[in-house]
Amino acid sequence: MTTGKSIESNNSCKFISQKVNNVSPSGIRKFFDLLSTMDGVISLGIGEPDYTTPWHIREAAIYSLEKGNTMYTSNRGLPELRQELSKHLESMYGVKYDPDSELLITVGVSEGLDIALRSILNPDDEVIIPDPCYVSYPACTILAGGTVVSVPTNAENAFKLDIQAIENRITSRTKAILIGFPSNPTGAVMPREELLQIANLAIKHDLLLLSDEIYSRLVYGCEHTCLASLPGMKERTILLNGFSKAYAMTGWRIGYVAANKHLIEAMMKIHQYTIMCAPIMAQAAAIEALREGQNDVETMVADYDRRRRVMVNGFNEIGISCFEPKGAFYAFPSIKATGMTSDEFAEKLLFEEKVAVVPGTAFGEYGEGHVRCCYATSMDEIKEALQRMERFIRNHRT
Repeated sequence: MTTGKSIESNNSCKFISQKVNNVSPSGIRKFFDLLSTMDGVISLGIGEPDYTTPWHIREAAIYSLEKGNTMYTSNRGLPELRQELSKHLESMYGVKYDPDSELLITVGVSEGLDIALRSILNPDDEVIIPDPCYVSYPACTILAGGTVVSVPTNAENAFKLDIQAIENRITSRTKAILIGFPSNPTGAVMPREELLQIANLAIKHDLLLLSDEIYSRLVYGCEHTCLASLPGMKERTILLNGFSKAYAMTGWRIGYVAANKHLIEAMMKIHQYTIMCAPIMAQAAAIEALREGQNDVETMVADYDRRRRVMVNGFNEIGISCFEPKGAFYAFPSIKATGMTSDEFAEKLLFEEKVAVVPGTAFGEYGEGHVRCCYATSMDEIKEALQRMERFIRNHRT
């Protein structure tokens, strides 16, 4: 009897796709893994609301289950949910999507981003992406066979994109610009007049725009501009959004893509073979969130705003320079004055003072010198974390 060598002994790495090898593991995971082994840690690292999903939204899902709704839905998602989304987007932003052909319900924005990129990219097509940015943007671009072209942003310009810097990076291979405002990790918001410049750039060079607007409801002292609502943008914008952040529904994994019918049809080809459909009970919860959840959103946003001001003011008072974030629920203070790298600062702070933050390098090369701190945690923990960080900085002052 002949016995073959095991895959392990035959160097299993040779079977792994080069695209996967080209993607680095998330820099956020390292600190979450450390966190799980420690007691008494205040975490400013996890990017999710500390609220529980409002009861009436949970109840809608429970009632759906009690009625026996445990089956597949249409690949596109429940017609009722798509109709509610269509009305919601028109009411909020003045942009009208056909619920039957221009909306697709996904398993969170993460799936939406993945299938959007896979549906538009050919090998080596270029995607222009801000740096720092959410960790999935470069990774999903690479996994879809595209090439990442980074555009640096900085605190001096409130982490907004510079239009000339974008245009300087456009080549014959550029397919799309991928942005996410309000921004994770910086909290930056792009005003309407500057988004108009990006829109005009897309028209001039015949590019697609992918707009991740998952934090669209979390803005403070300003208004969110939906990119697809700008003149001429609906047809060339892939709008990504969902329920995780605004409605405190991270674990429900429910999102959506809005785009012209040809793009949606292309994404459907991937979605139907890999996912089939989003869970029906999560879709039932999303319907309730759209119909009756707006007061919940306003209450949570007002609370985040109070926490935001305490955290940002606290950082500046203890000697950590922090520009004022206008959206999402993150602050992105500079730790350059400490003389430490972002990774060094985050690791020492975790072990010495048991405060978890995410190093800025997890979000790109230009995140160096910063750390991401999430203020979607209790006011008491924010104040305690600030005290511990002040002590940490004092102990490391040279």
